[in-house]
Amino acid sequence: MPRRRLNLAAQRRGQKLASRLKQARHASGRSAEAVARSAGISVETVRSIEKGRTCTPEFFTVAALATELGLSLDELYACVRQPACGDLHAPHDRNAAMPD
Repeated sequence: MPRRRLNLAAQRRGQKLASRLKQARHASGRSAEAVARSAGISVETVRSIEKGRTCTPEFFTVAALATELGLSLDELYACVRQPACGDLHAPHDRNAAMPD
């Protein structure tokens, strides 16, 4: 069954997640390969998330990466939920915040 196309808000959340995970990995001084190996996921998955090709990674994948990078899931969620610079004045629609 084909996946539904993500709306713009979901794509932006994926980009924010990718950016935060990549930033944390760089700050740790570890390679994508090292983080993937420690997290028990493929390096292709890490790269796909960091490059924004995977906007909605599975929960346990995000949890494993967060653990390896010393990030809390609360921190990641807060980061993803923050409005981008261009979205500061956008109305907040709680029902539209998360995709189905």
